[in-house]
Amino acid sequence: MPRSVEPLDVGVQIPYHFRCPISLELMCDPVTVSTGQTYDRASIESWVATGNTTCPVTRTTLTDFTLIPNHTLRRLIQEWCVANRSFGVERIPTPKQPADPVTVRTLLNQASSESTHVNSRVSALRRLRGLARDSDKNRSVIASNNAREVLLSIAFSNTDSDSSELNHETLAILSMFPLSESECAFVASDSERVRYLVSLLFHSSLDVRVNSAAVIEIIVAGTRSPELRSQICNANGIYTGIVEIFHCPLAYPRALKIGIKALFALCLVKQHRHKAVAAGAVEAIIDRLADFEKCDVERALATVELLCRIPPGCSAFAHHALTVPLLVKIILKVSDRATEYAAGALLSLCSSSERCQMEAVTAGVLTQLLLLVQSDCTERAKRKAQMLLKLLRNSWPEDSVGNSDDYACIDVLPF
Repeated sequence: MPRSVEPLDVGVQIPYHFRCPISLELMCDPVTVSTGQTYDRASIESWVATGNTTCPVTRTTLTDFTLIPNHTLRRLIQEWCVANRSFGVERIPTPKQPADPVTVRTLLNQASSESTHVNSRVSALRRLRGLARDSDKNRSVIASNNAREVLLSIAFSNTDSDSSELNHETLAILSMFPLSESECAFVASDSERVRYLVSLLFHSSLDVRVNSAAVIEIIVAGTRSPELRSQICNANGIYTGIVEIFHCPLAYPRALKIGIKALFALCLVKQHRHKAVAAGAVEAIIDRLADFEKCDVERALATVELLCRIPPGCSAFAHHALTVPLLVKIILKVSDRATEYAAGALLSLCSSSERCQMEAVTAGVLTQLLLLVQSDCTERAKRKAQMLLKLLRNSWPEDSVGNSDDYACIDVLPF
């Protein structure tokens, strides 16, 4: 972006009147306040959000917090960006205008009106979905108009085939918002509503399946009652539906992200983890582990460690040829959290299987663990590594370490 370009590096100076008076960076979305001063939208919104009620330049009180887009200045900035493209300056995009509260209320009323034709209701929901997808600011405006309560009532008011498109659009919007505890309980406490969400996990549309999984994850994560959480996890077919999402093509990365979030949330309920194993979660996670983004790798490894704490899960992971080599390879490669979860999973596997011990040694776990205990990783990760070293002390090849006393003498630089 233009704001990341340093004038001294590219040999071009940003005109003073193109800079935001707050951030002193090139404005991407210039807006004018009631005093006539122009600022970048993000900067002035942040200024007001922290409790300031004055104009940063004139120091006079803002009588109106309406932000008026300065289209003329924005076009001038865009022309300047194009003229200086040879210096590495990129043209700022034309910003989308934030959602108008009046428009949001109108769309919500139209979508919730049962007297309105279903096509018009679907159209209103699609416009709301587009606004919600555009920015956090829009989602905040939509949420402030009691949207979640309205959307929940639409999503579960009628689940017959005639209103299916209406329900699907509603769930797509709900998947973008966190739900309060009472809103989660509204769904979790009704077995029919839970059953309906689970049925959508087997829908022919991938979008519908993923949105349903996203809503399920939000509800499970937002439900504090152990009984209600267990009731959701006990729904017939829920694990199978979630695991099936892992088989979506790489061209749809959101499916993998939502799938592991939902599976992790379900696996936090210990008494039903065996159902995840029976549904094929072990194979699904290991086979797709290399495809996850960093934060999702952490969540996937946390799920692996949870499933390794039950005998069926530990046995299933032990019998997968790639489990141990992948876990060893991940140590100190992704993040401290990922390292901790990988070490914990290896500890469970090696405690239950001598074959896993030998696989870990062959994969080079000795070097990884010695580096780990001398690194800046979490104390929990180091404790797990030390326990694993102690467990494997009799499994090291004789030509690599003569005895356990040599551990303290090995010169390993901190990671």
